[in-house]
Amino acid sequence: MDGWRGGEGFVKSAILVLLLGFLGASTALRPIRERASAATGSWGNQRLFLRRDDSDISSYSGWNITGTYRGRWSFVETTNRSSRFLEFGKSNGVSVLELVSTPTKISGVHYVQGAVTFHDVFDNEHDNGVAQMRVEGVYIWPFRQLRMVANSGTDGEPLQEEDYFLSNPYHLLGVFSAQVFQESPRDKIQRKKSFTYDMEKHCNIEIAAQVSRISSSQSDGDHERYHLDGLMESPAVDDDGECFSPILLNATSLNIEVYYNKAVNYTLMVTFISFLQVLLLIRQMEHSNTQSGAAKVSILMIGQQAIMDAYLCLLHLTAGILVESLFNAFATAAFFKFVVFSIFEMRYLLAIWKANRPMNNGEGWETMRRELSVLYSRFYGILLGGILIMYELHNFLRPILFIMYSFWIPQITINVIRDTRKPLHPHYILGMTLTRLAIPLYIFGCPGNFMHIEVDINWCISLGVFLGLQASILLLQHYLGSRWFIPRQILPEKYSYYKRLESDATQTTDCVICMTAIDLAQRSTDYMVTPCDHFFHSGCLQRWMDIKMECPTCRRSLPPA
Repeated sequence: MDGWRGGEGFVKSAILVLLLGFLGASTALRPIRERASAATGSWGNQRLFLRRDDSDISSYSGWNITGTYRGRWSFVETTNRSSRFLEFGKSNGVSVLELVSTPTKISGVHYVQGAVTFHDVFDNEHDNGVAQMRVEGVYIWPFRQLRMVANSGTDGEPLQEEDYFLSNPYHLLGVFSAQVFQESPRDKIQRKKSFTYDMEKHCNIEIAAQVSRISSSQSDGDHERYHLDGLMESPAVDDDGECFSPILLNATSLNIEVYYNKAVNYTLMVTFISFLQVLLLIRQMEHSNTQSGAAKVSILMIGQQAIMDAYLCLLHLTAGILVESLFNAFATAAFFKFVVFSIFEMRYLLAIWKANRPMNNGEGWETMRRELSVLYSRFYGILLGGILIMYELHNFLRPILFIMYSFWIPQITINVIRDTRKPLHPHYILGMTLTRLAIPLYIFGCPGNFMHIEVDINWCISLGVFLGLQASILLLQHYLGSRWFIPRQILPEKYSYYKRLESDATQTTDCVICMTAIDLAQRSTDYMVTPCDHFFHSGCLQRWMDIKMECPTCRRSLPPA
């Protein structure tokens, strides 16, 4: 009640003025009604001011208008958008009101505090078109009238609506997503401050609104929703004209339960996607469970995906801590992402690292521990460095996401350089491509996303095409060969395991893999000859090379088949 005590003098005087206005048709508020009625014709005596015979307090229940309202703002006079203290680049846009209503000792009167946010105000892209001001006033619920004025508050004195903001997922997640995806907090705070502080010195910003309840057929479930029709004016303190042209406001309360369910459904989607990624990783680890198979997989490709999952884990955990009512949902999504990157991807990363250094397995534990320390320090160094880079390059987050979603490119490059055969399972390629696209497409492509991010269809299409092109190249490398798109004229010479003996073709030798004889008089495709001149059955050596890329007889390294 500190906010109520701080505004007690204001409330008493405002209530007295409003009650006199209702009983005596106060002339102070009559210009607001007349101007709005003349401009739109939508506000008549029955809408903005009730007749005396309709003012029976017992005929109305006390509506609690606390909540978040979203709607539109527009100038009454579209041809005149003059402003002395704020340059309006547009004539209309989105408005968001967050109100907290508190009953007072006077029957039928509630004290209201909150904030009004105007989107699409500026043409400047760096401002993101956002301006905000705090308001306070009274709500006379028998007459369904809301009257508010701008109030910047006193430095260090918390306003009463702060408690509501700290528990409202719509507000908190909107702020969180704005910090992460749209703008820097320093610019946002500076913009909001200048809008209210500069104008309050010279203007009396007044908002008059009519409150109506939405019918149950249009409402979501049992939650009561309300609609506000209002007019914001700004008569100058020094009688030097208006600070800006009158602005019409209309907004409808948001059903926080529906918004809450959207956030919960999102976390369920992330949890399900993480579960699918675990299954895909297990399938891929089984596909490359040998030393030769693991050595074919790019360590950069797996490391890049592990860093992405680590970032997603941190983001969901931060959102859960920020919004206490959604902590369980976001913590569950963060936990599954933690399992994906810390258990499965890091384990696979270690297996690939060990497969690429087979000659050093016999070294001491100290050497192994030192090299492992270097590997982990590089991984977590890149992880922390990426956070700093994204913080500094906040306005270039979408190009950074494009770079992060190029995780298939290292594998494509390794396939071409080493001429590797089928390093990745096709199910892993397709599954990871689709599951990785789900979260960015929801954030930037879903009109009803709960983070208030504007839809960018072109960016979503570009990301889908970019990642789909990478997956297509990998699949074609799997079925057509790793160098299918490279012209043969520029390809290096490749060793051929199928040599035909020119002399003494009747000799026989044994295959040391299956311990049976090899008939060298047969077709050359029935046996294979290594660079060290050892003979093996074709099927035996191919199965051997899937396990180890070294000669079974002399342990010499073998080139790709």
